[in-house]
Amino acid sequence: MSRVLADVWTWDMWLVDDGHEYHVFYLKASRALGDPDRRHFYVTVGHAVSEDLREWREVRDALVASDAPAFDDYTTWTGSIVKDEQGLWRMFYTGTTREENATVQRIGVATSSDLYEWTKCDTEALNEADPRWYEKFDGKNWPDEAWRDPWVFSHGGKWHMLITARANTGDVDNRGVIGYATSQDLENWEVQPPLSEPGSGFGHLEVPEVATIDGRHVLVFSSLHPELAQHRRQAGEMGGVWVVETDSLTGPFDISKAIRLTDESLYAGRLFQDRDGNWWLFAFENYDENGNFVGALSDPMPVGWGEDGNLRVLDRVFPGVND
Repeated sequence: MSRVLADVWTWDMWLVDDGHEYHVFYLKASRALGDPDRRHFYVTVGHAVSEDLREWREVRDALVASDAPAFDDYTTWTGSIVKDEQGLWRMFYTGTTREENATVQRIGVATSSDLYEWTKCDTEALNEADPRWYEKFDGKNWPDEAWRDPWVFSHGGKWHMLITARANTGDVDNRGVIGYATSQDLENWEVQPPLSEPGSGFGHLEVPEVATIDGRHVLVFSSLHPELAQHRRQAGEMGGVWVVETDSLTGPFDISKAIRLTDESLYAGRLFQDRDGNWWLFAFENYDENGNFVGALSDPMPVGWGEDGNLRVLDRVFPGVND
């Protein structure tokens, strides 16, 4: 698998180490669509494997949309993978339905014994945005009902799910929050209040993930300039991959303290630790120097704590970020 594939765009990804091979799962769509904005609705979940995180070999795709009626009969979008106590791999992913024209997002799960062949568990979603705390689609405030990009991890004796979501209060362009759900068994999930507050300067916080690097906890997420709140845009701020240090992997997260890890040339950043203990940033190549969409998975970029005390990409300069 080359970094840029001639026939498809590739974007959001999530990585897994089975102890023998590294696996990357990613969204992909044919370049024959012409307009890259169309890719979101003609998408499959691709899969490639590697021994060194640099040379990748494509294997069979992991997921496609279900037959109707199902919560994911239109699209299957970004997710994450964990192994349960019985050794079964579980991929949590985002689904939308044609009946709702992909405006409402929900989360489902597929399972695999080997990471290669996947079986979806149900035509019904595991969870969706709870109106007690989260914004529901009304056709006015936001283009969609944000409830996507589940990041699942074990901590403190139970399972946690971080989710791209929007609060149901506050200025319309400033409602981005980290949605939250918990489970004891990975099958039954209870939606909880968000782990961050609206009003932090973002319309949404995409592809959230937590990691512990050298004993320090961080939350990483992504947001581009058009989805920043008005006060950030008026101040000249730009988007990219963002990071904020936190006291706990389960929040609360003070998103107002987030800083950029990259500029908008990269997006949907993932922090990943290799078997030697090194930490890397993966992302997709978003825009080239002319502002054109690229749609390719990045090479791994080393990350570490900079002299200013902030997490930084160590081998790449991003103008206005770490120059």
